[in-house]
Amino acid sequence: MELLLKIVVTFFAGMGAGLGTGFAGMSAAAVISPMLITFLEMDPYMAVGIALSSDVLASAVSAYTYGKNKNLDIRNGLIMMASVLLFTVIGSYAASLVPPTAMGNFSVFMTFLLGIKFIVKPVMTTKESMQSVSGKKRALQSVLCGVIIGFICGFIGAGGGMMMLLILTSVLGYELKTAVGTSVFIMTFTALTGAVSHFTIGGMPDVFLWVLCILFTFIWARIAAVFANKAEPKTLNRATGIVLVLLGIAVMGFSFLH
Repeated sequence: MELLLKIVVTFFAGMGAGLGTGFAGMSAAAVISPMLITFLEMDPYMAVGIALSSDVLASAVSAYTYGKNKNLDIRNGLIMMASVLLFTVIGSYAASLVPPTAMGNFSVFMTFLLGIKFIVKPVMTTKESMQSVSGKKRALQSVLCGVIIGFICGFIGAGGGMMMLLILTSVLGYELKTAVGTSVFIMTFTALTGAVSHFTIGGMPDVFLWVLCILFTFIWARIAAVFANKAEPKTLNRATGIVLVLLGIAVMGFSFLH
């Protein structure tokens, strides 16, 4: 019975996380962690470690799929990633100096709101208008946005994928597919850094459960990324929005149960 429960929970956790990653570049931690904590009563620190390591392969296969379809800005992605990683550390340190607050729900609520935004006001920027911005300006914007995303992620401890998608589409004017492709590319490395540090500090997880989470997240992320790259912009906005709204509601529900 316990084995069946593990398989069912990891399947649905991986499905939610994979769809979120493949469609919207969302962090698997937003879905997997609350499900493992709520239904399998796992230690929260270990649950985040498993979620982050599930993110690595799921983000990598999504980035590969988006890159193959020329929906990935590697140059500015690398620039942004450097400032995200640096300021995540600074944000984490700043968070340790202030009293703990209930900021964990922030990223879940943001997921829900961002989903509504994509349904109501789709991102219809074209590749042509996106490429009209000068390389120098785009690089500077990438550094500044990486600083903001990194600091907020480090300070709150969550929400990186959603913050990145919001800033790439709303502030930097990326079209949706390139925004998601660039977001998952960056998240491959940020998730790897987070997973290694979690397991170094907290020890290794339940291997069976860990492998299931990675496998299911990987499969669903690949399916979502393939669909997203073939979809029309309006369809993709709607699908992304629906996935985010449903995941936001589900995770808020898990938090309430817990």
